[in-house]
Amino acid sequence: MTVSADDRVAARNDMAWAISVGGIGVVAFVALLLLTWYFAATLFLIFAGMLLGVALNAMTKLLGHVTGLPHSLRLTIVCLVLAGLLSGVVFLGGTTIAQQATVLSNTIKSQLVNVKAFLEKNGIDTSYLDFGNPAATPSASSTPATPGTPATHNLPSAGTIASSGGAIVSQTLKLLLGTVSAVGNFFIVLFLGLAFAAQPGVYRTGLLFMAPARHRARATIIIDRIGDTLERWLIAQIITMFAVFVVTWIGLEIIGIQSSFILGIQAGLLAFIPTVGALLGGLIVVLASLASGWVAAASAFALFLGVHAMESYILTPIIQRQALDIPPATLFGFQILLGVVFGIWGLALALPLMAIAKVMIDHFKADDSAAEAMAA
Repeated sequence: MTVSADDRVAARNDMAWAISVGGIGVVAFVALLLLTWYFAATLFLIFAGMLLGVALNAMTKLLGHVTGLPHSLRLTIVCLVLAGLLSGVVFLGGTTIAQQATVLSNTIKSQLVNVKAFLEKNGIDTSYLDFGNPAATPSASSTPATPGTPATHNLPSAGTIASSGGAIVSQTLKLLLGTVSAVGNFFIVLFLGLAFAAQPGVYRTGLLFMAPARHRARATIIIDRIGDTLERWLIAQIITMFAVFVVTWIGLEIIGIQSSFILGIQAGLLAFIPTVGALLGGLIVVLASLASGWVAAASAFALFLGVHAMESYILTPIIQRQALDIPPATLFGFQILLGVVFGIWGLALALPLMAIAKVMIDHFKADDSAAEAMAA
């Protein structure tokens, strides 16, 4: 069978077109990866704002089951209630939180130094650890003068004064910039969350408009499933975090651990990060309890095990059984990967990102199973 010249030219043109389109796709994908890498912090910030919007929208929907008020009014009520709770915590417990935070910081620092000394005493090299020394070590310039020698007063040189002043200004600027950045990020997340929660339908329609027309129906199903999954998970996570905070606070108060309230707060906040957050929270609790003796530390460790068991075997199966079903090893590995690559943002947002990926994978697997069933 002979092939005409026109068919050969058409085949070459089709191959060239396929190679061109494939090359453009590869370049676009690599460019997208580079963009995500360089602007990962900004993308995570936007995603955190979206999660806040989803949480506010979920609470607004829950309020809609009780009352038939409009969406905007229900969202206003939810925001006022949350702002009132936060203001009450700040005004009623602000002094206690500040005092306990200072005590906790000093306790953790001293216990870290004690742990380092204990390790060194038992022949373990801790040169890679630098916890600092709380006690000021006497320097050569502060050695007492021998009797009979006149005391000399050495004034610092102009260069020493200038370098010290420059270091103070530099550290002050770093502190100010860090504070401004943290406050700015907080308000960015807050603004994005309120904006997404105020008009969720507008952003959903705009997101669907970006999908090709022939795939819009499938994109609608995927986006709605992602929204429902994140809403259920966030509500369950808020309940879990509050339960961990209350049980940890009351338990440490009964044991007699100082800074029990602030330790309960950090345990509740770290419960947002599965596995890693619980381990880190338990380590902080046990380390802070060492100052009260080994009995208190052992009791705090038992409390941590009880709280972790409550979270893993009671709250998560009951509250989150319909929200997420991700194998622990898979989730932990994904957390470590994102934590190493993107830092604290990747560690904190690994679970919702994996939830989105799981919804998409389950949807495409269901389509493939349906297609195979129809073919059979």
